[in-house]
Amino acid sequence: MPATYSYSDIVPARSRAASARIEGEEPRPVGALAADAARLLERDLAPDQRATVGAMRAVARFLDGRLGFRDLAAQVTGLEPRWVPESVFARAHDRLAAALPAGSGPLADRWHAWQRAHALADTGRIPALVEKAVAETRARTAAIVALPPDEVVECTLVPEAHFHFAGLYRGGVRSTIFVNTSVPFVVADLLYAVAHEGHPGHIAEALVKVRGATRTDQRVRFLFSPPFALGEGLGLCAEEIVFPGDEAQRWLADTVHPDVGVERDGSDLAAIHLARNELWGVWANAALMAADGRPERELADYLARWALLDDAEIAKAVPMVRPSPMSAYVIGYFHAWELLRPWLRDRANVRLLLTEHLLPGDIR
Repeated sequence: MPATYSYSDIVPARSRAASARIEGEEPRPVGALAADAARLLERDLAPDQRATVGAMRAVARFLDGRLGFRDLAAQVTGLEPRWVPESVFARAHDRLAAALPAGSGPLADRWHAWQRAHALADTGRIPALVEKAVAETRARTAAIVALPPDEVVECTLVPEAHFHFAGLYRGGVRSTIFVNTSVPFVVADLLYAVAHEGHPGHIAEALVKVRGATRTDQRVRFLFSPPFALGEGLGLCAEEIVFPGDEAQRWLADTVHPDVGVERDGSDLAAIHLARNELWGVWANAALMAADGRPERELADYLARWALLDDAEIAKAVPMVRPSPMSAYVIGYFHAWELLRPWLRDRANVRLLLTEHLLPGDIR
């Protein structure tokens, strides 16, 4: 196994073979790619096609130095890259403080202590836990949208990666959830992560949309695009959709915690995960700060103050918010979640998002 995994390591073999052929070709200048996209945009395209091609053009123009970061973020996500008021994060901190077990000391210390208390010591047990969570989240999602009865979702552990969890639809009825074992596996986040990456999140959306595609291009899902940004908003809403109220906490307490030795501690899991989603706005702000040329020490202090990151987490986070297509994409997490959360309280809208090729403007 490679020492470090990236998304290129987990794509299907046939895709890797295609990538290898492409890598053997002479790269085209990004300016030429932007011109190609511009010519495509002159055609009569469906709205989702236009948004995706426009996002691809934006990435090429940004890499060519002809597009600013805020315009890149707007075109990649289809959302306004606005500053999130710190009052949102202060409210999230209050919510988190009330949801964690009673204690004293700084909130960041209490938060990390809670995570350590819920960390799984034996990583070899992760696949069985993920399998159990997949079965439950999939059954609940099937009550919203039709899923193939023979669907198979595997769990693969990777020793180190640039992601914590990743869900990959492999085509047909097969998918994989990857788990990075170089970071602690917090059992309390089992459903939060599996619902996001699997059902009703990324895997369910890809499965339904690709299998039901009416155009060839709809069988390919582009990461840096408004449709995928909506998918991240769906992922952050996913646990709440299929486990409303305290159902996730009760399911874990009844089904998982006794087997892994996690004691009841009085924490409020739904409130904790809501606060986590609100704190994605810190990352969006940090990306805007980085685009404005703010020094890395200021970025680190901001992430520590508001996102409650420790030194190891900050070391990984700061490179992610430096101006790039990926940091523009990260901006979409909070804003897509904020846009979708009230809309997805109606299960008919969940079904619509899982089956139709929608854009952020369609939600508004």
